[in-house]
Amino acid sequence: MSDQAHTFSTIVRQRRSLRAFLPTPLTEAELQAIFTDAACAPSNCNTQPWVVHVVSGAKLEALRQVLPDNFMAGRISMDFPYDGVYEGIYKTRQYAAAQALYDAMDIPREDKARRQEAFMRNFTFFDAPHVAFLFLPEPFGLREACDLGMFAQTLMLAMTARGLGSCPQTALGFQADQLRSALQVDPAHKLMFGISFGHPDPAAAANLCATDRAALGDFVIFHDEESGNE
Repeated sequence: MSDQAHTFSTIVRQRRSLRAFLPTPLTEAELQAIFTDAACAPSNCNTQPWVVHVVSGAKLEALRQVLPDNFMAGRISMDFPYDGVYEGIYKTRQYAAAQALYDAMDIPREDKARRQEAFMRNFTFFDAPHVAFLFLPEPFGLREACDLGMFAQTLMLAMTARGLGSCPQTALGFQADQLRSALQVDPAHKLMFGISFGHPDPAAAANLCATDRAALGDFVIFHDEESGNE
């Protein structure tokens, strides 16, 4: 394996969803560099169908104050309603991921209050100093949503390469109208999700969580017509 491939493999394997951050903000130069790298993500016909609002400082603190109250009061708005159903192995993986997180935080299954408290930290961005909100312009749909996902992965790898942490949060999509209003976002731009990011807190129990990955043979089928193997 070349040094370049080894470096990339290390970065990919180091990226995890982190849920506790130090308050230290990134510099303007660091932010510019990260998002410049992310802009190299692929997209269908090079349409680059993403609009990103990066929020920091006083504006982020204001959101940190109001979003939890909005959610608890039932003021929920979603541009992309969740209608997925996890069954079989996918449900098993979902449960295992939740269990790994709560085990790392030493929260027993029966402690519903602490589990709810952990979930609500989504709306205070896990104390991160920055959040990127990813929007998809109308009238784009599923194909372009895949492009947005590739942009998000490239963005998070760019952060990991610089020793930073991130957490993609579909929960932030529950506050689409509220965020559009607060950030003065074009109504034609639809919120997919947000990514909290910054310097990870090395002392936080939540950041010790590690989830399993499926074995290669569980999801990749190699077709080799010459040998007759499938």
